[in-house]
Amino acid sequence: QVQLVESGGGSVQPGGSLGLSCVASGSFSNYAIMGYYRQAHGQPRELVATISPSGISTYGDSVKGRFTIYRDNDENRVSLQMSRLKAEDTGVYYCNLWNVGVDYWGEGTLVTVSS
Repeated sequence: QVQLVESGGGSVQPGGSLGLSCVASGSFSNYAIMGYYRQAHGQPRELVATISPSGISTYGDSVKGRFTIYRDNDENRVSLQMSRLKAEDTGVYYCNLWNVGVDYWGEGTLVTVSS
């Protein structure tokens, strides 16, 4: 079983910055992909960013150039630095770990971008 513990998030004005962090524990392979997805009210869950153990990252189109994902393999930690935030970035952000065809999810943390 895999557990994901999230931290960070909160409220910020448009143009501001926030950081998210997630630590994984339990049993998973060295090839597990970690990342974040988000879900706005009434919308489907969408990709924010993922990162492989070797540091290869992918980003959703709407966050490219504004968000940066990092990974610390020793701590099984993934971090997301969000800058130039927009109102449309508001939503619940979920930490994700993909391991041998199985998705594990954190409980989610709310990010609100509002003036």
